[in-house]
Amino acid sequence: MPSDELLTAFIDGELGAAERDRMEKLIADDVRVAERFDFLSRSDLPFREAFEPVLAAAPSAKLDAMLAAIPSTKEQKKAASGISRRGFLSAIAACLVVGIAIDRAAIGINHRLAKPDEGTEWRAVVAEYLSLYTPDTLSAPAGDHAEQAAQLSEVGSKLGLTLTPETVAMPGVDFKRAQVLNYDSKPLAQIAYLDPESGPMALCIIPSTRGTSEPDMENRRGMNVVYWSNATHAFMLIGHSPIDRMKTLADGVRASLAV
Repeated sequence: MPSDELLTAFIDGELGAAERDRMEKLIADDVRVAERFDFLSRSDLPFREAFEPVLAAAPSAKLDAMLAAIPSTKEQKKAASGISRRGFLSAIAACLVVGIAIDRAAIGINHRLAKPDEGTEWRAVVAEYLSLYTPDTLSAPAGDHAEQAAQLSEVGSKLGLTLTPETVAMPGVDFKRAQVLNYDSKPLAQIAYLDPESGPMALCIIPSTRGTSEPDMENRRGMNVVYWSNATHAFMLIGHSPIDRMKTLADGVRASLAV
């Protein structure tokens, strides 16, 4: 199974010819690789930059030894190659039609299966990205009030929202930065915070036409999520803080943004 860094380099066209050919064959022959490739291809989030500090600290020799010790049999290879990518996706579609829950481990997320119209994919991508954050990721100074206001104003203009330091402030949590990412050809605002008690936290916003929905909660990649939507945007607050505190913080910022 190639690393996410290698898959991202393939997506970005940064591999040599031989390695590119090898990756194309892996994607064609291995359902797991194809699924991971599809997942990483769905957005333009900067996965490569996010993975660099993790990869730098990884115990490569120990990991290589562990991988080398995993048995590989002809039967396993035959089973993996005998399922076409199209057949695998068709099986997923069939499961959804009859209401069968797909094995959550197969798609790499740890949350209850949501209804197809709840926009779960973008929340999965955000959780995947934020799970790489550590307190050091957000250690840079946030700037003064004027700098924060300018940053939020620029981000808000991309989404058609009025964002100010006051509307996104949360008690006991430090604002760190605001940036615009890209998901599925749509702007995705990420407002990052550092909670002294639980670490990185983020309020993320994306344009949405799915209509208004009241706050709901879930858990993704070991983090608690509160999400909701209005007529024009979908919102999620994600972090490691206990769910009751996350709900309280979300209620406060939701009220501020509605003003």
